[in-house]
Amino acid sequence: MEQGEFALNLSRKLTDYEKSQIIKLPNSHRVSKIERRICKEIKRNWDKGDMKISNILLEGDAGSGKTQMAKALSCNLGLPYTKITCFSDMDKSDVLGSILPVADDENNDSNKDIEYKYFPSEIVKAFTEGYLLEIQEPTVIRDAAVLMILNSALEPDGTINLPTGVVHRHPDFVAVITTNRNYIGCRPLNEALRDRIQHSEKMDLPEREAMIERAIAKTGFDNVELVSKLVDAIIALDECAIANAIRGVAGMRSLFFWVDAIKNGEDIRESMYYKVLYKITTNPDEIRILEESVENNTSLFIETQSKR
Repeated sequence: MEQGEFALNLSRKLTDYEKSQIIKLPNSHRVSKIERRICKEIKRNWDKGDMKISNILLEGDAGSGKTQMAKALSCNLGLPYTKITCFSDMDKSDVLGSILPVADDENNDSNKDIEYKYFPSEIVKAFTEGYLLEIQEPTVIRDAAVLMILNSALEPDGTINLPTGVVHRHPDFVAVITTNRNYIGCRPLNEALRDRIQHSEKMDLPEREAMIERAIAKTGFDNVELVSKLVDAIIALDECAIANAIRGVAGMRSLFFWVDAIKNGEDIRESMYYKVLYKITTNPDEIRILEESVENNTSLFIETQSKR
């Protein structure tokens, strides 16, 4: 992907601060098909009015690269990035902002009338100033009123009613919703919220070659043959966990730290347990199933000890 290939024609000139909030991707980043597809869709429809694509859903397991994808979109589109992580007890003030008392440090007179100031939330800031906002895990929110506010904000001409008045959606505002699949504490994504999405991606592990490239770039461990076998093991474990309803995840984070451990002299088999398997589960029966998956579906432990 060429630099600036998918940069958007924004409705305003970015300030120096906003430019500093655009994500700078590490050298280990590798462009995926999904990343290119999303950028292409947004760029193509950016000036098409009602057909504009500015609400994105990334749904997948932990470690599948959802947040990294959101940050990559910030870099590729040229939009300042911010995020909010949702939680079950989230209320309207977490979305709308708060009015709080403000003390004057220089004139701290207890008899003086208390002054109040409105502090906007990160959502309001992104909504009104035209940022790329990553909304993490909205499926955990229990308060229906909060979801209704988000629904309104995600409308193409959305508005939010603040304590200070009504604000309108900035034309450069892009919302990227990232959520896990079927995790404890997560519910199905609200139907009204899902309906406002204009582009959705199912996030799984990247392509095998991309996983190999990223692991080598991230760790600096250039034994391609061994890294390839470690990637095959991660893929086998991920598929095995899904097939056997094991709730844990074998993802890119596990791969990176496993490769790094081996690079620094740790035993391949032993490090697999504390870098990968025990992150998935510590149930003995499930561990046995995962062990068999690696043994039967990969060549990892065949003549690998001498290849480190």
